[in-house]
Amino acid sequence: MSSKASADQFIQPAKITALQCQGVALVPLGLEHLAGVIEAASDGKLWQLRFTSVPEPETAQSYIENALAARANGDRFHFAVIEQDSGKLIGCTSYHDILPNARRLDIGWTWYAKRVQRTHVNTACKWLLMSHAFEALDCLTLGWRTSNVNFASQKAIERLGAKKDGVIRGNVLGRDGSIRDTVMYSVSQQEWRMGIRAHVHWLLHIHANTAMPLTQD
Repeated sequence: MSSKASADQFIQPAKITALQCQGVALVPLGLEHLAGVIEAASDGKLWQLRFTSVPEPETAQSYIENALAARANGDRFHFAVIEQDSGKLIGCTSYHDILPNARRLDIGWTWYAKRVQRTHVNTACKWLLMSHAFEALDCLTLGWRTSNVNFASQKAIERLGAKKDGVIRGNVLGRDGSIRDTVMYSVSQQEWRMGIRAHVHWLLHIHANTAMPLTQD
């Protein structure tokens, strides 16, 4: 069985029409989202950040085409993050490093327009991705990867209850030409069922009651 066929069977893309929660929806990313990707990335000029996978406007089409190619190869399934009230794209995220035989995948390639950062959007997306992975896809392990010097990202992952597995030294070339060390995290299916599911759901409730509306700067 090819990697594409096994990955498609594992992810079941035909059944993913939209994952939605608290005004946020995740839908499979496609070329129809090109204008939205450019608009969202331009909110804060996110491609200028050191730790980012955000495309510049002139590379947005190739960004989507590469994501579609990765999906066809069974390597990555990219989502557009949609604000349901306005229908606007406000970011992107994905399942990646998909390992059907081990029933494992990672969450990453995530970014959001500046206006929705520090709202409940990220927590809602993580709830959708984690619950879908463990409950619909029956994943055994869910992972995250981040730069060893991106402390904000590390804290955000740890806040979800993920455990630090270790550091892979010198394995990623950054867009600024530097070579980074990668910090690895994971959550097991048992950990999800024994408490992390309830914890992330609580985080979602707290953020929903304290965050500013999505449409407000």
